[in-house]
This record gives sequence, C-alpha cells and structure tokens, in this order.
Amino acid sequence: MTTSTHFARKSALRRRLLGGMLLASLIGLPAMSASAQEIFIPNIVELSGAGAVSGTNWRDGIILAVEEINAKGGILGKKLNVPHLDTQSDASVARAQVQKVMDDKPYVILGPVFSGSVLVTMALAQQNEIPEFVGGEASAITQRGNKFVFRTAFGQQFSMPKIANYIRDGLKAQTVAVLWVNNDFGKGGRDNFVKEMASRNIKVVADISTESGQVDFAADVVKLKAANADAVFVYTNEEESARFLKEARKQSLKGSLIGETTLLSQKVIELAGDAANGVKGHVGLTSDAPIPALNAFGEKFKKRFNYANDHNGIKGYIAVYAIKHATEKLGKFDSKALADAMHGLTITPEQEPGILMNSTWDANGDIDRASFLGEVVGGKQKVVEVLPKLGK
Repeated sequence: MTTSTHFARKSALRRRLLGGMLLASLIGLPAMSASAQEIFIPNIVELSGAGAVSGTNWRDGIILAVEEINAKGGILGKKLNVPHLDTQSDASVARAQVQKVMDDKPYVILGPVFSGSVLVTMALAQQNEIPEFVGGEASAITQRGNKFVFRTAFGQQFSMPKIANYIRDGLKAQTVAVLWVNNDFGKGGRDNFVKEMASRNIKVVADISTESGQVDFAADVVKLKAANADAVFVYTNEEESARFLKEARKQSLKGSLIGETTLLSQKVIELAGDAANGVKGHVGLTSDAPIPALNAFGEKFKKRFNYANDHNGIKGYIAVYAIKHATEKLGKFDSKALADAMHGLTITPEQEPGILMNSTWDANGDIDRASFLGEVVGGKQKVVEVLPKLGK
C-alpha cells in the first residue's frame, strides 16, 4: 500500500466518523458523550441573600445524598449530575435559572426553598412536565392543582394544626400574639395560624408584620409587651428569628415564645445564644429526634461539612432519596411517570434507608409523616414529644 493510499483511507474513515457523530447529534442520540452515563438533576436554590442559611443546608444535604448514591453506582446504573444554581433569594432569578436548565432537559428539578420562588418556578416546571422537589412550606404551593410539585417539608396546612393543639392543650393559652415575615412563606403561615386559633376559640390580640432581612425588632417587641398575650407565635426566617429573640430577651418579653421548625433551628440557636432558651414549638425534622436514622444523618452531615445541619439539610437529603426510590420502582427515567408515581406513594426506611422516616406523598404533593414537639434547653434543641402523622 502506498503512503498516499494509506492517508486517503485514514481521511475517508475520519470523515465517516465525524459524519456519524454529527448525525447522532442531529437526531438526539448520545453519540460519544459522557453525559449519556449521567442523569441531569439541577438544584435551584438560595445560596446568597436572605435565604442563604436555608439554601446552603438544603444544598449540602443534597450533596451528601448524591455522593452516597453515586458511590454505589447511581440510579439504574447512571450517576447523578447535580449542579447548584444560586437564586440569590430572588424569585425572578430563580425563574431565570429554571428556564436556563430546561434547555438541557432535566429529569427532575430540586429547589428552591423560599416559597415565593417556588410559586414562580413551579409553573414553568409544570409547563415542561418536569417534577420539582421543593423545600417551600407556603400552603398555596400545593393548592394550585400542579401535579409536578412535591414537598419534603410540611405544608403550613399540616404543621399549623399541630402547633394550635399544643397552644390550646399544652399551654392552656386563651390569648396569642403573632409576629410574621411579610413574604409568601410568612403570610401563608400567618393566615393558617390565625384560622386554627379561631377554630379553637383562642383570641389573637396582636398581629404584627415584619420584613424579610429586618434588623431592628425593638418597636415590635414593645407592641407585643403591650398586647400581654399568653403566648407569642413567631414565624420569620432564621436570621430575623434570632434577632427577634435577642430583642425579646433584652426587653424581658413575657409569655411563651412558640414557633415552627424555623424558630427552633440550629442556626437560630447559634445566632441567638441564651436568648433561644425556653423557645418551644413544632419541629418537622431534626437530627435531635429520638430516631436513630436521623441521629446518624446528623453525625454524617457534621463530619462531611463541619457544621450542624438544620431541617433544610434533611429535606434536601430526603428529596434525592425519594427520587431514587421512585425511579428504581419505575425501572426507567421518565419525568412524567415519576410525577404520577409520587402521588399516593409511601416510602419506608426498610424500602429505602435514605428516606430516614416513613413518608407519604398525597395527591397534591404534600408530605405526611411523624413530627416532633421541641424545646430549646441549655442552647440545644430537645425533643419532648413525637407527634403522629395527621393521616392516622
């Protein structure tokens, strides 16, 4: 064979290979792309701005789950590709990030955590028939008939009845004041809480709106002192909750301070210091619960990231394992089929250890499971009672 003939054949072979790769790309085949061995699940979350505390916990819970799953071969033989995109705690940025990832045809979307951002992004996910696993708690999220949105946290319509029962039966309160943050999360919580108080004949004697990112709570505490309520229900973001608790301690505010998971979170305890002691409330998820799987998760998380997780870390971790279990049950990667399969699905730790607790998703995408009554004692969250699923 002459040298010229050899080069001619190599050139022809090269053209055929390039042509085949081009054809594969045009008709949507994986060709030689490494992405064919991965499943794309972007995480759209608050990594800066007012939601950074919640968002980074959520992200790190997801990272821990992804590392574990990928180390064992992934899901149905495919590794998880989970980039983390910052919403900057801004709903318009969150929507733009979701629009951006849609071009790469995600299997599922994780996040956001802030309810206002979820309410904006979930319509876009629904339009593209992509399931979205979110950390938002506003009741409106699952009340709009969107079959593609799923929570890993309690919606306010699930958590508020538990809080209300404790205020009535545990505290024997007859009057209550409400301090809430003026965003979708806070307004939804406030509205549900006031409704539950009315149904139990407990009078709301002060109803105080605050702003996201608010620094000074002196005037608000003055109003609460004047109301002289038996209990004060606090429903604000983590950093604002800590600032409020410090001001309440400074002004010697009387009455029991009650909240939801956020008020008793690890970050609030760290920021508020001694001012957090005595705070009580409903806790949807905590590594301090008397459940070995949750305790083990907390230890793993701290070893991996060198800080103690809050409930958002657990929520992110559970989201990934819920996707894993439902996908393996289906035996295929089909976004629409996954959304259908999640409705009415119960996952137990025996079936999937990463789910940590028995969890059920209803027809609206709301989660139901056991939760806890907690109190901050000596700078630590202490679970004083396990509360059963509402479905029981």
